[in-house]
Amino acid sequence: MEIRTIHANGVEFAYLTLGEGPLALCLHGFPDTAHTWRHLMPALAERGYRAVAPFMRGYAPTEIPADGAYEAAALVADLRALHEELGGGDDAVVIGHDWGTFPVYATAGRFRRSVALAVPPPGSLAAVFSEYEQLKRSFYIFLFQTALAESAAAAPGFMEGLWRDWSPGYDASEELEFVRRSIGQPANLSAAIGYYRAMLGTTPPSGRYPAVEPGIGGPVLYLHGAQDGCLSAEMAKGALGHLPPGSRAEQVAGAGHFLHLERPAEVNRLILDWLDQ
Repeated sequence: MEIRTIHANGVEFAYLTLGEGPLALCLHGFPDTAHTWRHLMPALAERGYRAVAPFMRGYAPTEIPADGAYEAAALVADLRALHEELGGGDDAVVIGHDWGTFPVYATAGRFRRSVALAVPPPGSLAAVFSEYEQLKRSFYIFLFQTALAESAAAAPGFMEGLWRDWSPGYDASEELEFVRRSIGQPANLSAAIGYYRAMLGTTPPSGRYPAVEPGIGGPVLYLHGAQDGCLSAEMAKGALGHLPPGSRAEQVAGAGHFLHLERPAEVNRLILDWLDQ
């Protein structure tokens, strides 16, 4: 895989790329990097796609955005700009995991096919703030609203603990090395935490980007690991009811939050089958 850079939406993005053909944009989440797609990208390239996995805004080697904006509307604007600057056409597809799902849901219908992993559609996320067991899993969201966030997240074992809890039994040592390179510096770590501060309004919207249109405009394939320790599989059971007609929702047995890394063959098959339709 090659690493390249491109200027889009006022940010210099670094991205991994492989293959030739219609654009397939792959968006990562937290605490993760573009390398999370290293199993899917060769499969996409073999199927005739130009797979592109950007490092999201603030995640090195992508630059920290000068506007300091991390609200969902900024991520949507990034996706639209990347699609345009990379020469994507009407045949482009988009795949997102964790934070990468937010722009996927907002732009579904603008891409030929859309895939979301591990974070169910917005309408089914109310349980994050209403169920005791899920509130315990989501402790880090509330921690990240405080002045303790950066020191806690940088403490030895914190990122390791998240990966261990979210994907039980998975050896994340390689992923954690990528994470250290990407958000190991204080400014990059603050950027990654900035997504969560924008999410709950601790950091007010920048006002630079149009509000995200409510609703999901096209069918989505939704995949969730049955052993996800970040967002419980129970939350995913109602996902289909919040997705447009023609969507699909599948649980992947024996996988946690990072299901595309834990069960790459099965997840690749599900995604490619969906893209082939």
